[in-house]
Amino acid sequence: MAVPDQTRFQKIELVSNLNEPMELQVLPDGNVLFIERHGTVKLYDSKESKVRVLAKLPVFHDLEDGLLGLALDPDFASNHFIYLFYSPAGEKPMQRVSRFVLKPDLLDLKSEKILLEIRTQRTECCHSAGSLAFGPDGNLYIAVGDNTNPHNPGYYNSIDEREGRAYWDAQRTAGNTNDLRGKVLRIKPEPDGTYSIPEGNLFSKNTPKTRPEIYAMGLRNPYRITVDPKTGWLYWGDVGQNTIDDPARGPISYDEWHQAKKPGFFGWPYFAGDNKPYADFDFATEKIGPFFDPKKPVNNSPNNTGLQELPPAVGALIWYSYDESKDFKNLGTGGKSPIAGPFYHSELYKQQPAWVKDKRRFPDYYDGKWFIAEWMRDWINVVTLDENGKLVDIERFMPSVKFDHPIDLEFGPDGALYVLEYGTAWFAQNQNARLVRIDYIEGYRPPVARLQASKTAGAVPLEVTFSAAESFDYDKNDKLAYEWQLVGQDRELRQGPEASYQFDKPGSYIVRLKVTDSHGLSTTQEMRIEAGNERPEVAINIMGNKSFYWQQQPVAYQVDVKDKEDGSLATGKIAPEEVLVTVDLADMGTDLTLLAQEQEKSASLYLHPGQQFISQSDCLSCHQEKSKSVGPSWLQVAERYKDNEEAVDALTQKIIKGGSGNWGQAAMSAHPQLKEEEVSEMVKYILDIGKEQQADNRLPVKGTFQPDEKAEGLYIFRAIYKDKGFGKTSPQVGQASHVLRNAKVWAIYCDENTGAVRYNNAYIRFPTEKSYITFRDIDMTGIGNLNLAFATTFPCRLSFRLDKFDGPEIGALDLQPTEAPKGNITDVITDWKEQAVRIKALSGKHTIYIVATDFPEGHDGNSYLSLNWVHFLP
Repeated sequence: MAVPDQTRFQKIELVSNLNEPMELQVLPDGNVLFIERHGTVKLYDSKESKVRVLAKLPVFHDLEDGLLGLALDPDFASNHFIYLFYSPAGEKPMQRVSRFVLKPDLLDLKSEKILLEIRTQRTECCHSAGSLAFGPDGNLYIAVGDNTNPHNPGYYNSIDEREGRAYWDAQRTAGNTNDLRGKVLRIKPEPDGTYSIPEGNLFSKNTPKTRPEIYAMGLRNPYRITVDPKTGWLYWGDVGQNTIDDPARGPISYDEWHQAKKPGFFGWPYFAGDNKPYADFDFATEKIGPFFDPKKPVNNSPNNTGLQELPPAVGALIWYSYDESKDFKNLGTGGKSPIAGPFYHSELYKQQPAWVKDKRRFPDYYDGKWFIAEWMRDWINVVTLDENGKLVDIERFMPSVKFDHPIDLEFGPDGALYVLEYGTAWFAQNQNARLVRIDYIEGYRPPVARLQASKTAGAVPLEVTFSAAESFDYDKNDKLAYEWQLVGQDRELRQGPEASYQFDKPGSYIVRLKVTDSHGLSTTQEMRIEAGNERPEVAINIMGNKSFYWQQQPVAYQVDVKDKEDGSLATGKIAPEEVLVTVDLADMGTDLTLLAQEQEKSASLYLHPGQQFISQSDCLSCHQEKSKSVGPSWLQVAERYKDNEEAVDALTQKIIKGGSGNWGQAAMSAHPQLKEEEVSEMVKYILDIGKEQQADNRLPVKGTFQPDEKAEGLYIFRAIYKDKGFGKTSPQVGQASHVLRNAKVWAIYCDENTGAVRYNNAYIRFPTEKSYITFRDIDMTGIGNLNLAFATTFPCRLSFRLDKFDGPEIGALDLQPTEAPKGNITDVITDWKEQAVRIKALSGKHTIYIVATDFPEGHDGNSYLSLNWVHFLP
């Protein structure tokens, strides 16, 4: 059967500007239910094309916790039950799986039936997972992360058994038969809101030191799971470590897709990929022990409360690392986070629902195929398996279309694919965080609407030019017509591929573009414009070289902030303490999700809307943050109410209505003029002050920063300013970041390798004449020397060229053979020779090409030239 024309798939944006969307479910009536991590349950109304908020669960949403999982009961059409996986607010650290009743206009939170609670720790990040899925037999599958800090020295497998380091030991969770974390659980929900244990789980009921809910164990972060409705087999994507290969310690970091036809142990933290073993490393003595045996894994950690002898390990179905996979095609390169999507079975969609006007179901070509996605690499792929579940093929789906961090995929009753896109920035609300639907169009295809704007926010009068120039139609002969409209204003703009409008009144506006072809088929796209407040301009100015830092050499910097309404740092209208400046060290193996999370935590109080509302009220006349005034300090209030789950509502009402007696003689005046939702944010800010005093990585707005003498990787400087709003308009946030990398650059982190290969993902090997690597956007200001670590078995030359492969040569090294390898060419090199070269003085940013040349005549694959690192020096 021929592969369908990919241009016949149409990606339709249903809603955007979501706040960390997690999972979705398409209801029988065509509406789409989805959740956001901070606790919001939303419904996309397909008839009215708008979103309604059905509920806001109080959740703990630090670390990677929050509202994480959603599933419909198999009998949803009659009982209206939904299931949520969430992290309850409060001091008790846990995850919860509960059943709720979904009513037409709200989620009835009082209907909650708690099925299962899973104890966790909230001291250290990471890995919460949370995905939910029903199997064809009515059993509920629950994905639970290993709840373990992965950032051990070297970023290898998490088996730190030292005293006080239990949270760094995944043997206590994923490898523990008596713990629910690091697992996929399988239970049978009962009508009364309890659950029973189905037959066939990994451990029989009443087996000592085990939990009968466990179906699959040895999982790190099974972020998304799915069950094939035809076979009943379980599938999931497991997010892997971030380490570089060290043969003595174990395999390179692999992310994985798994298949479980039956219950089992799937390796973590002892094995990765196709059961490649890690060594038993003693973190106290730093001694490397023997490799773990996948046939007879043993968990003898002091943190283990379960069985020591584990079931034989089952390898992954698909595994991959940072580089192009040698084992599987079409996986790409770069960061990695695998998402398990749904299976498509044509027989389920032969009858189109009544609410489907035009057929949109996928073609029979995809019958029985599995849809997977990559959150970091922004693609969707299709996996073909044979009748025995063995991998046959992996092919790209809509390869010309970018998906902005696809985080969940589901087929609706209409046979269309619904996708949640998380959006660009981590732990943030993103304009490109979307719910989209992908239709297959058999006949004439609707045009694709693409909307661009010259500005999306600014002071009034705000002149914005809109363009539909990137809109197009796959049926080339169609003529397109363009309509522009201010939604809710009953006002159309000038028609044509471009339009402009001047917003004279402050407010939030929606501009809609409708593109129609000559057959009457059309699509729309919307964009939000915030008028009335100019976004602040923030800049981080690094003095000297803007690409590198050198250990123990101070880096001079200055942050500049300008805001049209507030003034600037330079004039003193903006106070330095109003600008948040932070620096984080990110090792090349660092989990960047954690880095983003830490940055957001450091900014959370600074950007808290409650702080803005307080500054606009009279609160500061009686209260200060740290010292008692007429009334108590914010810290005193936070301490008194830290364990009171009803504090937000109670204090909100007290501020509005007034009160006395709790803090002595002084009475609090009533504030009936304040809005309840604003006061609620003020209270939340006050109660949070006790939790987050000040970022320990905060810097002044101007000064010098001293890199650590052992620092490697990246220093990431970040500056944020949230303005004061203007009139009734919302505050705008301006931010900037600047990255400095260690001047000793490992060759493996080159930006491009042509002909050259990343050998074992540890160093670069140049197998042929004129193979090369590049480093882009390198500031060469002040750089006069390069020092290299290399190994070669034959005389050759490394040429350093500027901006092009055949650009000007700024230096070259003639290399003589180093010590012959102790084994053969496939052995990992451990002995490197260093050599320096003087280069021409340059300034500004350039792309540096390192080209291998002058190979001896008759050179073959039994000899090599390898490069370990390049040190850029003054």
